[in-house]
Amino acid sequence: MSLRSPLSRVLGLGAASDGPAHWWAQRVSAVGTALLAVWFAGGVIGTDLGDRAAVAGWVAKPLNSVLLILLVATMSYHSNLGVRVVIEDYSRGWAKVTGIVAAQFIHVVLAGVGIIAILRMAMGG
Repeated sequence: MSLRSPLSRVLGLGAASDGPAHWWAQRVSAVGTALLAVWFAGGVIGTDLGDRAAVAGWVAKPLNSVLLILLVATMSYHSNLGVRVVIEDYSRGWAKVTGIVAAQFIHVVLAGVGIIAILRMAMGG
C-alpha cells in the first residue's frame, strides 16, 4: 500500500512518464491543424488550382503564406506525434530508438521542404 496520493503519483511522473503532456500536445496540434485546414480549404475554393500564376498569387499574400507555413508546421508536428506513438507501441529495442529518430528526422526534413517551397512561391520564385 502506497502512502502517496494519486495526484502526487501523477505529478511525480511515476509510471505515467510524459503521457499527459503528449496527450495534450496531440489534442492541441489536432485542433490547430483542423482550424488551419478549414481556412486552407476555404481559401483555395475561389482559386484556379490549374493555373500556377493564380496559386502563386494566392500564396504570395502575406497572411496566406504565414498561415500556410503554420499549417505545414502543425501538420508535421501532429503527424510526428502520432507516428511516434505507433513506433513506441509496436517496436522494441534498437528498432524503437532507430524508428523514433528516423521518423523525427523525416518529419523535420519534409516540413522544411514544405516551408521553403511556400517561401519561394511567396517571394516569386
